[in-house]
Amino acid sequence: MECKRYIDKAINGFSKFSNRNRVFILSIFVGIIAALAAIVLKSAVHFMQSMLQNAFPEDNFNYLYLAFPAIGIALTVLYVKLFVKDDLSHGVSKILYAIARKNGNLKAHHMYSSIISSTLTVSFGGSVGLEAPITLTGSAIGSQLGSFFRLNDKSVITLVACGSTAAVAAIFNAPVAGVVFAIEVLMLDLTTASLVPLLISAVTATSTSYIILGRGIMFNSTHVLNFEMDKLPFYMFLGIFTGLYSIYFMRVSARIEKFFAKIKRTSLRLLLGAVSLSILIFFFPSFYGEGYNSIMEIMRNDVHQLFINSPFYFFQYNEWLLLVFLFLLLMLKTFATAFTTGAGGIGGVFAPSLFLGSIAGCFIATLLNTLFDMEISVLNFTLAGMAGIMGSVMKAPLTAVFLIAEISGGYQLIVPLILTVIVSYAVIYPFEQFSVYTKSLAMEGNLVTHHKDKQALGKLDVKDLIENNFTTLSPDATLRDLVDTIAHSTRNIFPLVDENKQFYGIIILDDVRQIIFEPDKYDTVMAKDLSFMPDVFIYPHELIADVAVKFKQSGLYNMAVLDKDNIYYGFVSRANLFSKYREIVEEISED
Repeated sequence: MECKRYIDKAINGFSKFSNRNRVFILSIFVGIIAALAAIVLKSAVHFMQSMLQNAFPEDNFNYLYLAFPAIGIALTVLYVKLFVKDDLSHGVSKILYAIARKNGNLKAHHMYSSIISSTLTVSFGGSVGLEAPITLTGSAIGSQLGSFFRLNDKSVITLVACGSTAAVAAIFNAPVAGVVFAIEVLMLDLTTASLVPLLISAVTATSTSYIILGRGIMFNSTHVLNFEMDKLPFYMFLGIFTGLYSIYFMRVSARIEKFFAKIKRTSLRLLLGAVSLSILIFFFPSFYGEGYNSIMEIMRNDVHQLFINSPFYFFQYNEWLLLVFLFLLLMLKTFATAFTTGAGGIGGVFAPSLFLGSIAGCFIATLLNTLFDMEISVLNFTLAGMAGIMGSVMKAPLTAVFLIAEISGGYQLIVPLILTVIVSYAVIYPFEQFSVYTKSLAMEGNLVTHHKDKQALGKLDVKDLIENNFTTLSPDATLRDLVDTIAHSTRNIFPLVDENKQFYGIIILDDVRQIIFEPDKYDTVMAKDLSFMPDVFIYPHELIADVAVKFKQSGLYNMAVLDKDNIYYGFVSRANLFSKYREIVEEISED
């Protein structure tokens, strides 16, 4: 009791600051805490991986690769099923849904559950990334802090974005990429009120990670070569290749995910996915875990290291077999990632997209150098390939460009990076208009976009707009009953509803205005004879955007809300809908 009083006192004291200043202050703490969470996650994964890998026998065929991924995914499934009891997959999609439908409110367990589950998955070899789980963790930290200090919905959403920004900035030591990520991927509305907290969190998180881990968080220093103008057409070719591959990645991943979703038995999903993943990792050990070590080997132009511990080890020095091997990595990594998540593992596609981009860039550079005896920089093409696939799959071209430039120190490559990303994005867009994060949300109508009107409509719910002050009549009512109802009603629409709430139609006052002044018909004319069944209805769970279209196309001012069993709920009025819409637009437009 005493503790609660002190907490309330602290909250009340903090509330004396203006709302903007409170967000600024909290964005500092979000940055620090999210950075610490990222450091804990990365350190835990690297520690466990080193322990497990030291147990590998020193030969080219490590059969423990067959066991570890299955064990990790099994532990993840057990942890989620027994302790979390909630869906932890698709971390970034969950953030987007929280912004769109829950005013930024994320469950408290997301502050730690994704860290534990993704650690179990990735450290044992799950072929996914840690960025999505830590991004969800950071966002949950921002959400909980905002809710704890009783900030308004817009401020909570800003802190959610601050958490994501801090997570990306801390993991990659890339503050600019972190800010752009929040704007581009989370689709946060860009205003001064939202931009400054993002910058604060990005700088705070980057400083925290730098103090604790130094600069070598992701990639060591790389010696990027200046690009040559006559090589730009080849970067365009790389962009075409990465764009086409991104289509393949998204389509194959979606199909495998649907396949696993149809399997109802958890044990069967686990067995099928884990065994398939283990076999792939056995033949292609670079699929083990996030894949950043493999990226570093490629960036050091030591591609042959990808063959280590693989049955294909003895073919590494044949140039043509090397190309075949790289192509197989491209084709099968998608399956490895999808098998991991399909089996129940927790992780994202951020790291896999970077891994695939590095392989794509290396493959194209090696192919051109082998076929035409050219002198294309494998390192430069590796970086450009990473940007190309990441920008296309995540639909985040600016994030991809700035992230690759920041983590490699290769700002002199900014022109070919932009060129590759633009071409790749242009190739995939006609086929996939939504990102890997937003596709499912868009299909469900739960995607928030940069358009304030769609964002406002997305925050409305049919059930919150239902009006119940329409006086109902029994289907067996007479004209006399109708006249008496009209005398005591303030509305001009009268629904016919029985005792089971079954809907039989409506009566509009203007349609019966003349007959209500004919007393001789009061007991002979039935109300149902004066009613009609409307052509357009609203369903309780219908999207507000679809409701707005119905109002526009029908020209009606009120529409009945009915479920599929014809049960009556009430009416939604055009005036009330657009009044609420204007209120939300004003709220989200405040700077």
